[in-house]
Amino acid sequence: MTVHRGRVRWHCRRALLELDLVFTRFLDDHFDQLTEEQLIDLEELLLTEDHDLWAMVNGSKPCTVPRWQELIRLLQIRT
Repeated sequence: MTVHRGRVRWHCRRALLELDLVFTRFLDDHFDQLTEEQLIDLEELLLTEDHDLWAMVNGSKPCTVPRWQELIRLLQIRT
C-alpha cells in the first residue's frame, strides 16, 4: 500500500493548537525521513481524536499501540 505524503501532511493539521504546534515541528524535523511503514502508522494515528492524541503526546496517557510508540516518541522530542 502506498501512502500519499501530501494527504498525510494535510491530516497533521489539528484543531487543538498544542497538537498543531507539535505536528508543525514534527513535519519540519522528521516527516521526510519516515518510511512507508511509519507513514501508514502515522495515517492510522491521525485518526485518533485530538484530546486522546494530545494525552499520549504529553505523557498523561500511555500509548497502547506498539506501532505508534516510535511516532509518539518523535512527537515528544520538542514538546
